[in-house]
Amino acid sequence: MKIAATSPLRFALAGMVGMAAAMGIGRFVYTPILPGMMEGLHLSAADAGLIASANFLGYLVGAYAAAGGWAHGRERATMLAGLAASTLLAAAMGLTDNLVAFLLIRFLAGVASAFVMVFLTAIVSSHLDSTGRGGMQALHFGGVGLGIALSSLLMVILVDYHADWQAGWFWSAGLSAVAFVVVALTVDSGPLGNGTTGREPRLPKSPALARMILSYGLFGFGYVVTATFLVAIVRAGGAGRVFEAVVWMVAGLVAFPSIWLWQVVAARAGIYAAYAGACLVEVVGVVASVTLGGYAGPLLASVLLGATFMAVSALGLQAGRLLAPQAPRRVLALMTTAFGIGQIVGPVVAGVLAERSGSFVLPSLLAALVLVASGLCAWDARRHA
Repeated sequence: MKIAATSPLRFALAGMVGMAAAMGIGRFVYTPILPGMMEGLHLSAADAGLIASANFLGYLVGAYAAAGGWAHGRERATMLAGLAASTLLAAAMGLTDNLVAFLLIRFLAGVASAFVMVFLTAIVSSHLDSTGRGGMQALHFGGVGLGIALSSLLMVILVDYHADWQAGWFWSAGLSAVAFVVVALTVDSGPLGNGTTGREPRLPKSPALARMILSYGLFGFGYVVTATFLVAIVRAGGAGRVFEAVVWMVAGLVAFPSIWLWQVVAARAGIYAAYAGACLVEVVGVVASVTLGGYAGPLLASVLLGATFMAVSALGLQAGRLLAPQAPRRVLALMTTAFGIGQIVGPVVAGVLAERSGSFVLPSLLAALVLVASGLCAWDARRHA
């Protein structure tokens, strides 16, 4: 099928490829590579959590930097620069074994992935909205799951060839380089103007908004523990290295259509009910990852994590925009802050608890409790909306 030059599908597919590289690979390939790094470099769980948090901190810093007006008119160039940097930084991870270097590289990779996410989303969204095809954004954001699945398939192949952890980073950089070429050739213009100018008003003093912001921060903490350490949990259970990659690949494949599926639920039950329900579904997966054992627990965890974490992220921002329709940028910034703090704190706390307790059971159960609290906060926000 030939795609017309102005087709919204072209931008949706380009967005999918870019998000696969910058987010699915750039941010989350650390999860399947981590066990090999811990084993080969004798990294502790606390060290691993610290490296993960450095990436999340970089993402938060990058998101705020991207929110400024300095890149106006240069969104495409800035996005491509972020995608190129994400590629080079992935390769750089395989060139060192120094903890401080890992922290710096992953911090910068977080900044780069944020730039790609913000500016590529702005470009894709504007072109889709201009043609009345805003619903195709689910394809764009589904790229995160696609990147997770592709990088996991790559790890299956590398494991079969008995490659070391460095190869994981080098080949991930290769995939990102291919994505860079595709996006550079496909996205040939920046975002279309929407005609909006001026300063946004202050956020409303809304109990519902306050609860959603708190809920979003709690979710950031709750989801990231399993998202960071799931493959390490599988490694600790001795299920085999191929199964480690398969577990993470399943999470990516399920994540690909998850946003669309939960949007259908939200259309019928409401955003707050869908958000709370997805949190509780994820609780089952988090608990299963450390209680069922064998193959069943991690596999169930991967399915339920993939089915929820991207969808809850999208539903939370959607709820925030509904509660503060006159200040979309302000509410995005505040909710991103809350979510980012949760993401940063989560891996550090989980790593320390795992190191002291000798397993990931305690941090995973803590994450499950935090996810329950997140769902309850969202449900309570429904009463005040």
